Amino acid sequence: MRLVILDEYDLASEWAAKYIRNRIIQFQPCAERYFTLGLPTGSTPYGCYQKLIEYYRSGDISFKYVKTFNMDEYVGLPRAHPESYHSYMWNNFFKHIDIDPANAHILDGNVEDLEAECQAYEQKIAEAGGIELFVGGIGPDGHIAFNEPGSSLVSRTRVKTLAKDTIVANARFFGNDLSKVPTMALTVGVGTVMDAKEVMILITGAHKAFALYKAIEEGVNHMWTVSAFQQHPRTIFVCDEDATLELRVKTVKYFKGNSNNICCHCFLLWTSRNCSQ
Repeated sequence: MRLVILDEYDLASEWAAKYIRNRIIQFQPCAERYFTLGLPTGSTPYGCYQKLIEYYRSGDISFKYVKTFNMDEYVGLPRAHPESYHSYMWNNFFKHIDIDPANAHILDGNVEDLEAECQAYEQKIAEAGGIELFVGGIGPDGHIAFNEPGSSLVSRTRVKTLAKDTIVANARFFGNDLSKVPTMALTVGVGTVMDAKEVMILITGAHKAFALYKAIEEGVNHMWTVSAFQQHPRTIFVCDEDATLELRVKTVKYFKGNSNNICCHCFLLWTSRNCSQ
């Protein structure tokens, strides 16, 4: 487990985007060998996506041979709704890069058989060869994707009822009208993300500070599902200074001394050589 601490949100977003870019370039994807990337939605990854778009427009990266799998989608929200995760991904990322739409996978919360949709999603990931790098964000209560507190840490893609705290937190996207916020979602499981070869979790803002503390300074706990990634052999937490407010001083000093003194490219090479640590 590694913790990369940047001064503020924009720098954390840039670091994460460079890491994704470098991982794809290092992989050397082609028609016979796609790079498979897991992606989140929400306010935290927005800056990262904007940087990746910049890299694409400058010719630094292509997504032609990249397949993506998003973490989640609301149940019952029309795909064209401005707050659906389909809309979020296409408006904020996919339509600005050269990815083949057939290679951008997002769960469909409007199908008749939701369970079958979840099973098919797991199958598509398996057929793609698994996820090389799964990028995720977390909620203030430490949930990753829609794996709410109390979720199984070996869970797979499934239908999930959203916690009241999550509904309240998401109300800002629906005019602060709780009645308009979906109460169910389709989500990859903790186990689904754990199967990825590498996981990068973005945590920014003081409102996520206690969740970061629970994620790295306390033990694995199904009430804080992000804590499961302590046990993944290649997890990188990328955060800003505000998110470290609940961490012990020696924790911050340790990780700053070991990660922040090297560039993203060097860190990428370091992790590729130390994947078992």
